[in-house]
Amino acid sequence: MANTAPFSRFERMIAWRYLRAKRAEGGVSVMTWISLIGITLAVFALIATLSVRAGFRAEFVDTILGANAHVTVYAATQIDQNGNQIKGFQDYDAIAARLAAVPGVTRAAPMIRGQVMVSAQGATNGAEVYGLSPEDLAAIPRVGIGADAYGDLDRFATGIAIGSVLARELGVGVGDKVRVISPTGVKTAFGTSPRVNAYEVVYVFTAGRYDIDKTRLYMPFTEAQSYFNREGFADEFEVMVAEPDQVEQYAGPLLNAGGPQAVLWTWRDSSGAFLRALDIEDNIMFIILSILVLIATMNIISGLIMLVKNKGRDIGILRTIGLTEGAVLRVFFMCGAFTGIVGTLAGVILGCLFALYIDPIFSAVNYLAGGGVWDPSIRGIYALPAKLQWGDVLSAVSLSLGLSFIVTIFPARRAARMNPVEALRYE
Repeated sequence: MANTAPFSRFERMIAWRYLRAKRAEGGVSVMTWISLIGITLAVFALIATLSVRAGFRAEFVDTILGANAHVTVYAATQIDQNGNQIKGFQDYDAIAARLAAVPGVTRAAPMIRGQVMVSAQGATNGAEVYGLSPEDLAAIPRVGIGADAYGDLDRFATGIAIGSVLARELGVGVGDKVRVISPTGVKTAFGTSPRVNAYEVVYVFTAGRYDIDKTRLYMPFTEAQSYFNREGFADEFEVMVAEPDQVEQYAGPLLNAGGPQAVLWTWRDSSGAFLRALDIEDNIMFIILSILVLIATMNIISGLIMLVKNKGRDIGILRTIGLTEGAVLRVFFMCGAFTGIVGTLAGVILGCLFALYIDPIFSAVNYLAGGGVWDPSIRGIYALPAKLQWGDVLSAVSLSLGLSFIVTIFPARRAARMNPVEALRYE
C-alpha cells in the first residue's frame, strides 16, 4: 500500500466516500454543499459580468462605427486675399477622389454640417444636420440600406431623414413636414434673419444610440449647401476605412490627400476617453469579482478542516496500515478539488446560459419591475447586451480552479502530517 500510485483508484475511492459521508458519520456534506454553491455563484457572477461588459463595449463601438465617420477630415480656417475668413473645402470633388484612393479607405464623402432647431406639431427640438448625397447616406451601415428604419430612401433627394427618437418627440412620421430653423440665415440691412424651411420626412432610422437618434437629421448635400449658404464648399469629409481599430495608420496618407489645410479627427479622438474608462472599469470589476471567487473558495478550507478533524481516527488507521503522507494529502486534496471543479463547471454553465439568453431574462426582469429598468437616455444604447467570449470563460475557469487547488493544499497538508499515535490515543 505504501507504493500506491498517485491518484490511484484506492485514493479516489476514499475521497469519494468522505465527500458522500453524512454528518452523523463524521462527514461535512453541508459544508461541501455550501462551498459548491458559493463557487458556482461566484463563477457565474464573474462570467456574467465579463459578458455584459464585453457586450456593452462591442455594442457601443459598433454604434459609433456604424453611424459616424471613422475619420473626419475638416479644414482649418484660412484668410483670403481680402482678409475674409474661409473655412471649408472648395475643390471637394477632387479631394474626395484623392481621399477615396488612399489604400484601405472604403468611402470618402463631402459633407455639410450645421446645427438647427426642428419644429413640428407644436414641439421643438435641437438637431444636427448632416448634408450628404443619397448614395453616401445609403452606404452608412446603421442608417442607410439594411438599417433598422422605415420610409423610402429613394426619395431622400426630395426630403430629409431623421432619427426615430427625434421623430417621436416631434410627433411626426414618414410623409409629415417639419420646419427647420437656422439662426444663420439671410443677411439683410437689419442684420441676419433666421432661415426657416419646411421639409418632408421621407425616412426615419434607428441607429442604436439614443443621442444619435434624438439629434441626427440628414439633408441632401446640395440642399444643405443652399440652406447654410455654403454653395461651392464642403465643410468636411466623412471617411470610412477597412480597419477602424487601426485608424491611426491612415493618418499620414489622409493628411497628404486632404491638402495643407486638412485636419483629422478620428473616432478614437471623440470616444477614446470613454473607451479607456471602460478598460479601467473592466479591470477593476475583474479584480473585485476575483476576490468574490477567493471568498467562495475559502469555504473549502473550513469544510476540509472540519473533515480532517472528524476523520482523525480514520487517518490514524490509514497511516498505521502503511498509507503514506503523500497519499493522505492526495485524498483530501481530491475532496477539496472535486468541490472546486464541480462548482466551477456549474458556474460556467449558468454564466454561459445567462449570456446566451440575456434578452428573455432581461425582458422578464423588466416586466416584473413594471418597466423602465433600462433608460436609453442615460445609458445610450437601447438594451442590455452580452457577448460571450471564450477568453473570459477561460479566465474565470482558470481563476476558480487555481484558487480552489491552492486553498485545498493547506488543510490537506495538515491531514497528511497528522501523527497517527496522537490521532488514535483517545480512541
